[in-house]
Amino acid sequence: MCIIIVKDNDKTIESSILVKSSLINPDGLGVIWLDDWTIDRYESDDYEILNTSRPFIAHFRYATVGKVCIENTHPFTINNEEVLMQNGSLNGLGSKDVVDGDELAKILGHVPKEYWAKILELTDNRFLTANLLEKTYDIYNADKWIENDESFYSKENVLGGHLVAVYGTLKKGHSNFNNYLTQSNFLSSGVTLEKYPFIIEGLPYVSSDEGNGFNVEVDVMLVDDDELFELDCLESHPNWYERKQVKIHTEDFGVVTAWLYFNDTVEYNGKELQSTYTEESKYSYNDWDSWNSRDEYIEDTTECCGECGSSKLGFDDYEAKKYCWECDAYTYGETYFKY
Repeated sequence: MCIIIVKDNDKTIESSILVKSSLINPDGLGVIWLDDWTIDRYESDDYEILNTSRPFIAHFRYATVGKVCIENTHPFTINNEEVLMQNGSLNGLGSKDVVDGDELAKILGHVPKEYWAKILELTDNRFLTANLLEKTYDIYNADKWIENDESFYSKENVLGGHLVAVYGTLKKGHSNFNNYLTQSNFLSSGVTLEKYPFIIEGLPYVSSDEGNGFNVEVDVMLVDDDELFELDCLESHPNWYERKQVKIHTEDFGVVTAWLYFNDTVEYNGKELQSTYTEESKYSYNDWDSWNSRDEYIEDTTECCGECGSSKLGFDDYEAKKYCWECDAYTYGETYFKY
């Protein structure tokens, strides 16, 4: 139920935190800018406005009381100087149209400020009041807030997680997605903000030689620590592929910063550069869990094994070879197509 973020410094908050804040709390974003003490209200999807060095206090809303509308986006006016942000719900306040925090702010407007802490700390909710004239703010139930990289969060459920931009067999619909990322959150498709050399030689390789090649098409995934570790193992980071942070222009979330696996051990000069990944089959030889759906794939292909004539072909991404399920072996012979 909501999240308040206090960033009273010139650091930039990780994209994964802002994305999670928006996904978990989709019902409005209110911001107090601490450099000029003005207030702006946005949709939660506009979270990228917070990808800045400007200091701010932000409130992402998850609606439990009151309708979803710009008027119900925090903060709420206490008096002609102060405003209130709330993380939590209060029994007995609010209605289907009015937010409980708005009603609470009106109550506080009739109470001397020296009594606010006693009232606000009667519950486990987290509150923040800001004086726009004096340019100060106060945090209530401070022991329940979480500090992370010099910023403060009213809840910890938006912390943790990593954005990873995948461009090869880890993309949706390809073999290793089923092996590694089915439990992860797909956020958006997109392209790298910068151009990179991208070649496919059985396996896909993106070089970190920025400025050459194309803007590489990627899927942006939100993964946890364990999933990131598994991806590092798959890519042999940092000895074979090396994970680096890059800017990604996504279709749904604007520009985000995400990890991308580069491989500079493979020479790309003189080779055909790509912008997107294609593979022979959407199923992997090792993708046993998905093999019960292989007949659907087989019906769509006309390529046949040169040894036995069967169209039951898969593709082993690791070996970069086609596999015939009828022969139960790699198709070392030529394949051909039925017309």
